[in-house]
Amino acid sequence: MTKQDGTFDKDLIRELAALLDETGLTEIEIEHEGRRIRVARGVGPQGGAFAAELAEPNSRDTARGAARPEEFIVHPGTVTSPMVGTAYRSPEPGSPPFVEIGARVTAGQTLLIIEAMKTMNQIPSPRAGTVIAILIEDGQPVEYGEPLAVIEQR
Repeated sequence: MTKQDGTFDKDLIRELAALLDETGLTEIEIEHEGRRIRVARGVGPQGGAFAAELAEPNSRDTARGAARPEEFIVHPGTVTSPMVGTAYRSPEPGSPPFVEIGARVTAGQTLLIIEAMKTMNQIPSPRAGTVIAILIEDGQPVEYGEPLAVIEQR
């Protein structure tokens, strides 16, 4: 898993990325002797075809420097995905997002859309408040129950 100098084996990362293509998986994560490798396709802020994340145990959250969706699962203002699909932050490519962090929203206002089975489904705000976090990237695949955004009532 690692070379003798303690760095991750780049050939292993390439093999894991190829395995994603072969199997159709979106991510693979392995841990060995306290070191972890996660290779993911089509997710994360990089926007590229593949993103590789290398982290030591317990440093995973701080290595990213951003809020993790898991932190908001218990937040009372978390809006979760009602379906599996692809999330889009704007109505069409090139147009501004429905909402940004810091925006005040009303109950029923569209936060984003999720494409599922070639149908665009508007995801409304369940409450009025202020958007304090957006937890998905434009074009990101989402699962049922996955945190999408957090709206704090004020």
